[in-house]
Amino acid sequence: MARYEIHDHDQATIGGEAKADVFCEMGLMYATGRECEIDYVAAHKWLNIAAIKGSDRAATLRAELAESMTKADLAAALRAAREWMTMH
Repeated sequence: MARYEIHDHDQATIGGEAKADVFCEMGLMYATGRECEIDYVAAHKWLNIAAIKGSDRAATLRAELAESMTKADLAAALRAAREWMTMH
């Protein structure tokens, strides 16, 4: 699997098209605390965006993560993903 060094979501656009696998990697980065603090809200947000962009793996990971999140955190993650999708 390719390794992605993404610290800014703007880097996730390649040739004008966002890549679902890059967003999935960003979700995994936040879920595992790889080079950042663990943040399940951010992880769910990026996995949700990746799933919307067509990543089946992200959809599976998003569902697994959602099981361990509070309703408030889940709502915040969904809101953040919706806001990001509206802006990009």
